[in-house]
Amino acid sequence: MKNMKKVVLALCATVGLGGCGDLTVPDLNNPSVESFEQTPSRTAVLDASTGLLIGHRGGTATQNGYVSLMGVLGRESYVLDSADPRYIGEMLQGPGLNAGSPAFGGNFWNGPYINIRNANTLLNALDKVTGVSEAEKEAIRGYAKTIQALDFLVIINTRDENGAAIDVNRALDGALAPIVGKPEVMAHIARLLDEAKAHLEAGGDNFPFQLSSGFVEFDATATKKPPMTVKTFIKVNRAVKARVDVYRKDYSQALIDLGESFIDTTRSLDRGVYHVYSTGSGDVKNELNDPNIFANKALVEDAEKQAGSDTVLDERVIRKLKTTTKKGDLPGSKKEFNLIFAQYDTEAQNAPLAIIRNEELILLRAEAHMGLGRPQDALNDLNVIRTTAGKLAKLPEALEGKLFEDELLKQRRYSLMFEGGHRWIDMRRFGRLAELRREDPSDQEFTVHASFPIPKSELDGRQ
Repeated sequence: MKNMKKVVLALCATVGLGGCGDLTVPDLNNPSVESFEQTPSRTAVLDASTGLLIGHRGGTATQNGYVSLMGVLGRESYVLDSADPRYIGEMLQGPGLNAGSPAFGGNFWNGPYINIRNANTLLNALDKVTGVSEAEKEAIRGYAKTIQALDFLVIINTRDENGAAIDVNRALDGALAPIVGKPEVMAHIARLLDEAKAHLEAGGDNFPFQLSSGFVEFDATATKKPPMTVKTFIKVNRAVKARVDVYRKDYSQALIDLGESFIDTTRSLDRGVYHVYSTGSGDVKNELNDPNIFANKALVEDAEKQAGSDTVLDERVIRKLKTTTKKGDLPGSKKEFNLIFAQYDTEAQNAPLAIIRNEELILLRAEAHMGLGRPQDALNDLNVIRTTAGKLAKLPEALEGKLFEDELLKQRRYSLMFEGGHRWIDMRRFGRLAELRREDPSDQEFTVHASFPIPKSELDGRQ
């Protein structure tokens, strides 16, 4: 952060978001930050807005990206790359993640902070741009702060108790923002989302810039769904806020925010917002079908059977996992892997990646109900997931204490499998990381790390 000399507002020249049609962003690398903030044009502001979504998508779906590395730590996946032993040596065996490793220690720090600064630069420019209505400015402010909240969430989900910097809207040559603790970071994220909601409520009907095809109207009946309106984006904002509420154990507020989100037990569990990818020129691929990425066979071995069957596994296992002719060997172990994640197994590498879905919201509500001492309400939501997502039998009676916790964690494990690091985050926030299954403890003693380190370059800059 200290050594950044220039902000790249749209991250690259002429970038398309997959599935959007003709969506291009002019080269914004050359203008200085000062000129953009002092004399911004309508076109530059709208292009920079689109650029924030591109920036947030960066580093999510690569072999060493957010989903992949969080999956390794959460024992969902293994990256068995003979050319890079760090996926085993650093991430699983220890003694710890290397803060000096650009691909590991620096991951999910530099990228999100660049995008957060891009959003601050955009917000600063809105005060001076002409040709943009006040309602459009408010829509942009609400959208930009929501993206910032998502970026901060990536940072603190990976750094956890190491903390992060939040007061980062400073001059590049100014003093560095202090590192603060996790509670302060989570409170900052909640404030950003609430501020964003207030802006969006004053933001009119439609965004003045183009969103990706992963953001479409939920309730449109047309075959080709139109872009998401500002009003519907508020529901997305509240969905993310509900996730933050539950992480903070603010269960009453979580139920309020869920009530204003797109949660709906009568609609598709996949209803939500997604990052989209394509093989188009200048776009980004979803590389979670990388031949070195394998699913942990424990996902199959621990799965329940469907209702009325002694052989058919949980529908989520059938849908999301499959065997392949590819083979992977775990170093130091006699075990061979041939299981992959079917939801990303497309040759075109254009599978969407969920940001937040209806299925997660229902599980968040179950957790909030239990946190407020409402076991029957929690059971109702868990049974929706069991029967609809897994085709499992209903639980006959409400669960409490550790029994409920076990069931919640199991349903989250299979419903949110390998799509956002949820397993590692969940087991950590429930204090149960030690229970994550080692594939072969007789061959290797794995160490599950609680957090990524703050990068060495950042520490050096702070002496």
